[in-house]
This record gives sequence, structure tokens and C-alpha cells, in this order.
Amino acid sequence: MDPLLKPTLYAFGDTGPVLLGGQCRCGYIFFPMQTFGCERCGHSGEALQPKALRARGRLVTASVVHLHADQKRSTPFAIGTVALEEGPVIRVVLSDLASATNAPHKPVAGEWVQVSLDDGTTVLDLRFKSEAKDTAPQVER
Repeated sequence: MDPLLKPTLYAFGDTGPVLLGGQCRCGYIFFPMQTFGCERCGHSGEALQPKALRARGRLVTASVVHLHADQKRSTPFAIGTVALEEGPVIRVVLSDLASATNAPHKPVAGEWVQVSLDDGTTVLDLRFKSEAKDTAPQVER
């Protein structure tokens, strides 16, 4: 299996990818893990403990990037903002353009995607993909 591109941010979980976040003793959950201080209560150090977060949530917003400052980055690709089930809101790369065109608040889940680095080696990166087809209620006429 390929190594992870960013092993300080995510890991292999029992049921799929997990994000390496944290939780304060006050209950506040955050991502990524850090020990500088809780955004809610200000506790720091040992009050902040690692917590694996499920790579599942709801798409808040998404955009398709057609031109990137790094000429090596192939376009188009999609980025999104996801509200994780455990609470934190994060920015992600979406697996496909179709995931970006879904209406906000659709469920998304993390998946491993194999990417090639400049030196030709391959690694796994965490991307998010829409879990459900459009299930908006249909209006009868």
C-alpha cells in the first residue's frame, strides 16, 4: 500500500480514513491537532488530547478551479468546505467535479486517491466525494 501524502493530518482508520484532530477537556473538537490553546476556553497543553475524526460530513460550499497559480497543477479540480459530523469545518479537495456541483448540505465522505509526486512516486491523499445522489423532494404538478 502506498504511503500517505500528509500523515500528520490523516490516517488509516478501521472503517476508512480518519482526520487527526483533537478535543479539549471542555468538549470542543478541532482540526488539525494542536496544543497551543482551545479556541473556546483557552486551555492548552495536556487539556488538548488527540481525537480521530471520521472523514464524513456535509458539503457546505464548493468551487471548481479552472486556473491555478502552480502551472504543474492540472485543472480543473474542485475544492469544498465540509462540516464534519463531529463539528469542525474544514477545506478539502473533492474527488471529482460532480461532487462540486451537488447542492450544499449533501453528505460527503473521505476516500483515498492515489496521486503521483514530481519524482514519480505515488502516495495516497485524502479527498472527499459525494455519498448520495440528489434526493431533493420532487414537486408534483
